[in-house]
Formats: sequence, C-alpha cells, structure tokens
Amino acid sequence: MPQFVSGYAYFRKAVLVQALLLSGALTSTAQLTFSDASAAPVIIDPQATTGLSNVYVLPATRGVTAVAAVDGSASAAKVYKFSNLGAAYAQEIECSPVSGGVGFALEDGDMGYMVESASGRSKYYWVTDYSRHTYDVTDAVADATLSDCDMLAIKLSGSASAIYYYTINGRRSELGRGIEVEYNTLAFDENVYEYRETQVSETIDHAGEDGVIRVRQPLCRTDIEVTGDRFLKAWGEQHTVVLNDVAPGGVEANTKAEVTERDSPNEKKEEGSDALGGSAPCEITFTAAVTDAAAFHQWQIARDEEFNIVDLQYNELDFTYVFREQGYSYVRFVASDENDVCQYYGDVYTVYIGDSRLECPNIFSPGASEGVNDEWRVSYKSIVSFQCDIFNRWGVKVASLSDPSQGWDGRYKGKLVPAGVYFYVIKAQGADDKAYNLSGDINVINYKGSESPSTGPSETP
Repeated sequence: MPQFVSGYAYFRKAVLVQALLLSGALTSTAQLTFSDASAAPVIIDPQATTGLSNVYVLPATRGVTAVAAVDGSASAAKVYKFSNLGAAYAQEIECSPVSGGVGFALEDGDMGYMVESASGRSKYYWVTDYSRHTYDVTDAVADATLSDCDMLAIKLSGSASAIYYYTINGRRSELGRGIEVEYNTLAFDENVYEYRETQVSETIDHAGEDGVIRVRQPLCRTDIEVTGDRFLKAWGEQHTVVLNDVAPGGVEANTKAEVTERDSPNEKKEEGSDALGGSAPCEITFTAAVTDAAAFHQWQIARDEEFNIVDLQYNELDFTYVFREQGYSYVRFVASDENDVCQYYGDVYTVYIGDSRLECPNIFSPGASEGVNDEWRVSYKSIVSFQCDIFNRWGVKVASLSDPSQGWDGRYKGKLVPAGVYFYVIKAQGADDKAYNLSGDINVINYKGSESPSTGPSETP
C-alpha cells in the first residue's frame, strides 16, 4: 500500500501529478488536478449517461486538495459535494481561486463534486478513496464445494470486494478492480484435431461477499496466479498469490464424422435429406478428441433419437462403422470424469439409409465408342449383397460380378465377345431386406471390327 500523506495543506500551490491512463481509461486530459496525493490518480472516463465528466481513484483523499478548471472568473465559481444520493442533494463547500482554476479540499472518503463556473455551467466528478477499498489478498485456494463442471471457485483470503461510484442521479456503478487470473488450459486445434495446452487470462471485477471469484474450469493440470488489482498495478504495488497444481475440472470434446465416398457412377444417391448416409453399404468414420479429465468415453449407436436403447457401443475415440440397414440411425459421443459428475454429450449425428433399387439395362456397345455405353452396369441404390453371372447362348459363363458397382466390358478371356444376345442372372439383397432375383437379356450390338456370331457349336467359348 502507498503511504498516506499526513497533515493538511489547504490550497497550497497545486503540484500537477501525471495521470496514469489504464486500459479502459478513455480520457487523456484531466479536468481535476491534485496536490499532496501520494501517487498519481487513476482516471476513468465513465459513460455519458452517468452525467460525470471523470472518475478519479486516489490512494487516499485525506489531506489532498483538488484544482478544477472553470470557465470565466474563478472567483465566481462554486463547488458542491454530493454523496450516493446524487447531485440533487449537493452541498456547497468552501473553495478559492488558485492558479489554474478553483481549489478545494477533498473530503475524507468517496465523494462526488460539482463545479459550477461563473457562466452557470456545471461539471461533475467522482473521487474514490482507495484506502477505503484496499485490495489485500494474502492467499487463495480452490473450493471444490462451490465449483461446478463449468466454473472453478477460488476462495480468497483478504479483501477484494466491489468498488462503487455514484452518478449524478444517485445510481450505483462499479469500478472493476481488474483482478487478473492466469492459468493454463486446453484449446482445440482443428488442424491436428486434438487439444493443446495454452495460457489464458481472465479479468474479474471483484470477489463476492463470500470472498470467492470464479473462472472457467481449467481443462488440464495447472498453477493458477491471482494478481490484483489494476489500481495497485498503476501504482506499481500489485501482488500475486498462486494456487499450485490445480486438477482439471471440466470435460469437453470435439467430434466429427466422415463418410467414405464411393466413385460409382451407376449408384443412385439419396436426394432431399440432410442426414449422413444415403445408399448402403455406407461406411462412416467417427472421430473424437477429449480433454484431460475425460476418464470415460464412448460412441453410441441407436435406432431411436432419444437413445432409450443403445444398440452398439464403442469405447475407442475413433471407429469406423458400415451402415447396412434401411432407415434412420443415430450416433453420439459421451464422456465423463472419473466420478461421473461432469458429463459431456455430443451432437447427435443422423444417418439415413434409403430404400433399395436395382435396374438392369438390356443393351450396350463395347468397343464402338470409347467411354460411351461401352460397359454393362446395373443402376442401383442400397444394395448390400450382390451376385451377377452373365452367360452366352450356350450357357457358358462369360463374366461374374460380386459388387453392383462393377461392370462388364464385353470381354471374355481378354477378348471382346461377338455381338449377339447374352443372359444375366442376379441374386441381390437390399438394405430394406428386399430380395432381388432377376434375369434377362443383354444385347451386345455390332461394333467396329465385330463379327457376326456363328450358330455352330465350334464358336462356343
């Protein structure tokens, strides 16, 4: 604490003290100057609605005189003081013209002042006596009984209560102490998809009546420094207390889902849905990153959105699942601390698998025009099992397909087959349990360099 000035020097020549402009102090030209103050005032520019020109915070007001700049003759100026009742109850106090304006003695303690110039124009100021509100914190401990999963309660030993000033209408406003709390926590890094340690700082206006301040729960083990306050900082006398080795108290996570895309031009996509999925089988990889306090974590898959019945559970942070059943599925990530007190429930991913579909073309022209109708492929959606065999007219199998995305290029043993009629037999199953037993003709039409098929058995492949 700054040493208080003893004695009373009334209207002595004002010794101008350079104002310290803090972060948040918006004025650069003091309208009051002070003598016999032990340190420079902290000057704060209040909102216009307060009616105040400036708020000043002095280490102490006892024995300090102020000089106010006035319009016109200083000998005709008047000075009034007002309390928390506002300027309507102002009382005139003794003042005297001095070099630079009109001088008057500050009251001992917090007080508002109205300076009336000869022109009748008045300006209003509030002066706070910091010695009545000293920040004096000697220790700090984390209080688990007052903390929750989001906020950590820190119990301060000493004084850090709120400092108030009053507007000309008697409305109370706060002068935030600017108590700085610094600690390490975890921040999510999207680029590497993991949490990384980072230092953060929070600014607290004051401690509560119970001596408690609250900050965001650290997400990793850390030391916590509590430094106060901004007025002592301006006077070079701030001090710090440290909470050592504070355990993480909150649980957070980030999740993502990535669909494995299939480059199958003959597969029909599901339209009109914002859900993941579409055509089965749909492979989706789910990934999660968690903070240090997450002792338990799990991916859950359910068929109902409320997860009343969880069908599948995966305890890994990352897992891949293939959705094969028609309809909606829901996936979420949950995590909790070791006591299952702080819980995290992630956003629900909706996966929709549409109805199945399977259609077969009956004509194509391999070798005629490259890239144009030169493969025979089915058109499909949500087919989860598939077997297609293609035969020539003598019953010889010329092609076999085990996936609906596959096509037949019109070749047998590396050579284009003769133009003519071929036959397919398909057995398939849809995601909606629909069974497909299909058969039909495939017309291979003439292509450049093709020969008409022989009718003799010697042409049998």
